[in-house]
Amino acid sequence: EVQLVESGGGLVQAGGSLRLSCAASGFTFDDYSIGWFRQAPGKEREGVSCITPSDGSTYYADSVKGRFTISVDNAKNTVYLQMYNLKLEDTAVYYCNTAPVTLPWGQGTQVTVSS
Repeated sequence: EVQLVESGGGLVQAGGSLRLSCAASGFTFDDYSIGWFRQAPGKEREGVSCITPSDGSTYYADSVKGRFTISVDNAKNTVYLQMYNLKLEDTAVYYCNTAPVTLPWGQGTQVTVSS
């Protein structure tokens, strides 16, 4: 079965850090870019960051640039999102998927930033 499973979310104070993981099964990253997306309550899902494992190229939304770092461990078939200096507005459910999106959305992982 082809799927991506997110983990690593939690409750953190503003200014804190978290690292999210996106583990792939049933396929390899060779032919895909992998993105992190998030959806805050009452808002549409938005793209946060993206990485192309084959060449290491990355993309960041302006709202997270300089605070989030995306990386990949090809041996583990896992993409990470290291988040620093978290802000209240980063509170959301975070999802990973191929970019562009080709897979059903998983359950995501909740990130809650408190003041």
